[in-house]
Amino acid sequence: MTNSKITYFEDLAVGQEASLSKAVSEGDIMAFAEISGDRNPVHVDAAYAAGTMFKERIAHGMLSAAFISAVFGMKLPGPGAIYVSQTLNFKAPVKIGDTVVATVKLVELNPEKKRARFETVCTVDGTPVLTGEAQLKVPGRPAA
Repeated sequence: MTNSKITYFEDLAVGQEASLSKAVSEGDIMAFAEISGDRNPVHVDAAYAAGTMFKERIAHGMLSAAFISAVFGMKLPGPGAIYVSQTLNFKAPVKIGDTVVATVKLVELNPEKKRARFETVCTVDGTPVLTGEAQLKVPGRPAA
């Protein structure tokens, strides 16, 4: 998944897309809980989660959002791009063993500010679990 190629603002075009997929493991959820400090029992305690509307443990919503960040940082636009903003709408839970597909689609370019607006979505089996929109600042091509 590593992309060492820098994509400059001038290389972007509306309609470009990139995605990645990741199967979510128990280890991923526990590591995210440790790193983030979010140890909500719906994520880390099977007995507690069994009594919730989900009936089992679910991944942190922000874990799915992190997959969007990975697409931006590693694929499109890639290294050098800087997150400016992100909206998130959580649509459905992600469970242990689900494969999340994070996709970003370039929908608008602002040459004056070298900003790019993207639609973002994470799906599991084709069903959206997270939708949103992001703005990124993308470096321009250096002067020759």
